[in-house]
Formats: sequence, C-alpha cells, structure tokens
Amino acid sequence: MENTKNVLLLGASGSIGSQTLDIINEANGRFVLTAFSVGKNYEKAREILGKFPNIKHVYVISKEDADALRSEYPLVKIYFGKRGLAKLTKAAKFDMCVNALVGFAGLEPSIIALKRNKILCLANKESLVAGGELINALLSKGKGKLYPIDSEHVALAKCLKACKKEDVKRILITASGGALRNLPMEKLEYVKAEEALKHPTWKMGNKITIDCATMMNKGFEIIEAYYLYDFPLEQIEVLMHDESLVHSAIELNDGMFVVDYGKPDMHKPIKWAMYEGEVNNDVIKVKSLSELKDCHFHEYNPKRYPCTELAKQALSDGVSKLVALNAANEVLVNRYLKDEIKFTDIAKKLKEMVDFIPLLPKCSLPMIKLVDKLTRREAENA
Repeated sequence: MENTKNVLLLGASGSIGSQTLDIINEANGRFVLTAFSVGKNYEKAREILGKFPNIKHVYVISKEDADALRSEYPLVKIYFGKRGLAKLTKAAKFDMCVNALVGFAGLEPSIIALKRNKILCLANKESLVAGGELINALLSKGKGKLYPIDSEHVALAKCLKACKKEDVKRILITASGGALRNLPMEKLEYVKAEEALKHPTWKMGNKITIDCATMMNKGFEIIEAYYLYDFPLEQIEVLMHDESLVHSAIELNDGMFVVDYGKPDMHKPIKWAMYEGEVNNDVIKVKSLSELKDCHFHEYNPKRYPCTELAKQALSDGVSKLVALNAANEVLVNRYLKDEIKFTDIAKKLKEMVDFIPLLPKCSLPMIKLVDKLTRREAENA
C-alpha cells in the first residue's frame, strides 16, 4: 500500500500503547507494526505477537521473559535489560516511532529515532523535559520529524495552524487539577495514594495520575510547549478547567480565542500524530470562553501547585535543573506510591533536589544521564 508506515511502538502495554494498537488495527494497512516494547507485561507481549504477524523485534525488561519469548518465537529478535531499548531502536526496521514510554527511559530512544531520520510520535514527556535542547538541535539539522501525542500539545498545534504566530497573545494549557482539586490545601499532607489516583476524567498509569494531582504534568507540558512551539515562557499559562472538554486554547491579540473542543478521547491526538497532522484539525473561535456553556474555567493558583512553579523555574534556569526536576519527580512519586513520604513531601523534596544539582545550561546526552543518576541517588535518600 502507498504511504504504508512501518511502526515501532515503545510502551505497547500502557494506555497510549494500547490505543495506538487500536489505530493500527483500524488503519486498513496504512500502518504495519514491526517492533514494540513492553516492560514486565509478558502476557501482553505474547498477545501482541499473536495478533501482528510482521513483528521482527521486541523488548522486555527481564532476561527470563526474553528467553521465554525466544523459545516461542525463534524468528523474532528479542532484547532485554538496561541497553535493550536503545539496541531495539537502532536495529529495528521502522518509519515511525510511537514513543509511549513513561519516564527518563524514553529519552534515548527518541534521540536515536530522530538521528535515524524517522518520524517520532511523542507521548513521552521526559524526552522534551530532560532532552528538549538535544531534540530541537536534531530537528533544526533536518533530522526526522516530531509530532506530539499529548492532547494539550496536539490541541495547540491545531490552534496555531488556524492563526498567525504573531497574532498570539497567550497560550493556555488547560488542567483538570487531578483527583485532589477540591480538597482543602491543609488536608493535602495526609492524602494517601489511593485517593490521589482517582482522576476525575482520565484513566492512566499511576505515575502520570499522581503527576496530575501535583500538577507536575502541567509543569512538564509548559516545558514541552516551550520546546515544541518556540514561545517564551511568559506567554504560556495554565488555565484550570473542570470538564477536560477544552484541550488547550490560544488567546489572540484582538481578544478572540482559538479553542480545541471535544470529548476527552486519547485516540484522537494519537491518530493526529500518526497521520502527521493531516486529520482532526477542527477548532473553533469564540469571543470569550464563557460562550462555552458546558465548560467551567478557574484561575490557576500557584501556591496550591508548587510543582508547576518549580518546573517553570527549572526551565528558566537551564538544562541540568530540568534533568534534576524530572529525575527527582520520578523517584519521589514512586516513594509516595509506596507510602514512604507524604503527598506534600513530593514538592518539598523536589525543590531540595533541584537546588542540589549545579546549573549547567547545556548538556550532552552522557552528561544528562550523569545528572539523572546523581539526582536519583539523592532523591532516594531525601
């Protein structure tokens, strides 16, 4: 088939990965899955291998799972372990990489995919948070193409397509506020993970759901928008929005708003990215957001969401601070999920870790990995 794309799917067992498989199935041969990764979900790996006959390369975390898959699928190249994701991304035959990994592990595969001049459909926030400078340097040299998958950044891309950049006054990234949005601030300290994991709109993995509750996800999305769309930090703002119907918006200099509006469904932004921005581009223009009668908007409170403010400060400071922010957040969220620290400790200890790392405005990938490693070690013991 003309325009058929071979696809490498990283993080196939997660929410974004599973919905990507739906889109591949529905695409009538437009996409062919040739390689994928899962973490510890061995049964999901077997299920995908059984459904997609063109797979030649697979990654799993453990050697035991790799050995088991090799015995069952001797014609498939199986990778595992610390360097396995990088090896997979270097060796697999693909035109498009859908990176749905969670965490810092997603950065190096993103860089490899772009260096190989491939299309990168990116749901891995950490790639741009920790490696935005490196990724933009590759893109500026004509290496590969990048399409975001986050609903907020797809929305911004669609809104920007409908107006001129010089007419933009503000970029508005909407935020639900997560599971704890209505809880009094004085009670946040005592919130257990099971309560923080009850997101009002989206069903996601544990880490990203806690990031929604702390609003670190919005801090990350501000950083991503900065690297993706080249607007100064001062023009990128958070707007609280209960229903998650407005995925992001742009305020123009003439007072009009360009809005991406619709029911929450991650299939749409994934499809937008995989079809390289050629589908689902409908946006609306309104004189005021109050015209959207089924939507409620509130002003963002920086005191309630210190993690978002830390992210903005790290972006202003430099790359090493961004790497530290991401690394410490991963560790601290994991510790919170294991009930080792309080909910409010995430922000407190996060600031300590970011302050601990010296300022390095520019970093190579080896230096980024070193800063990440040092920060994680400190955060485990903070």
